[in-house]
Amino acid sequence: VDGEKMMRFQTKTTLKYFCFTVVLSLYLLILCANVLLIVVICVNRSLHEPMYMFLCSLFVNELYGSTGLFPFLLLQILSDVHTVSAPLCFLQIFCVFSYVCVEFCILAVMSYDRYLAICCPLQYHTRMTPATVVLLIALSWLYSFLTILTLILLIAPLELCGNVINKVYCLNYSIVKLACSETTANNIYGLFITALTVFVPVILILCSYVRILKVCFSGSKQTRQKAVSTCTPHLSSLLNFSFGVCFEVIQSRFSLSSMHSMVHIVLSLYFLTCQPLFNPVLYGLNMSNIRKRLFAHKRR
Repeated sequence: VDGEKMMRFQTKTTLKYFCFTVVLSLYLLILCANVLLIVVICVNRSLHEPMYMFLCSLFVNELYGSTGLFPFLLLQILSDVHTVSAPLCFLQIFCVFSYVCVEFCILAVMSYDRYLAICCPLQYHTRMTPATVVLLIALSWLYSFLTILTLILLIAPLELCGNVINKVYCLNYSIVKLACSETTANNIYGLFITALTVFVPVILILCSYVRILKVCFSGSKQTRQKAVSTCTPHLSSLLNFSFGVCFEVIQSRFSLSSMHSMVHIVLSLYFLTCQPLFNPVLYGLNMSNIRKRLFAHKRR
């Protein structure tokens, strides 16, 4: 046996299992963190308020998005043949894109909730009723699913000239670039959905916070402290997620050949891995009610 070839094989095998262990540990950590906070919010009636219901929906979405990526990625790491069937590829596109869409929708709804709580406190409970909360959450998920389903229906009939995707997961634009048939409708709809999914929610969030800032500057010290304590986690989550998504949009649409391939992979996975870890830690540490209930459960 060639000693050099055996060493290369052992090194490759060791690296494969190391990557599998890291990715699996990350996935399990995401599952545990998000499930824990979902259970804490659902079990404690004192947390059955609009803000925590929206947070619960956000944590459910983190589990959904992570599950759309990690099981497939773990199989690909262990497999020597990196292939994926067309139905599974379309399913992953649906999961990843709907995850992004739901995330931005829920963050926009949460900014509206904070706006009502800080700028219209006397009208808050009449406007943000339990029925309204359920409706906003349901619309966020339904709108996202229908929007991305249309995207899948547009790319499914495309005739492909190639079968190699230079990504670690399936992406809409990667399929479109392989197409031999006309893709004008796909490109237009893709850009339209990107604008509608990313920029419209961000603009709505910014408008909400402009009004919140106006009230804070003209209000009491207590109002400012309340705004800072409840809005800081939300803004941090928005900035973190927006960075990951915007980079993924840029690198999928434009060739960034000067950047190392490993950096490409890490940054393309950022919004699917860091956000599901970032949100539970961020909200769990900043929201005093969640923190108290969490520690109370641990003491028991």
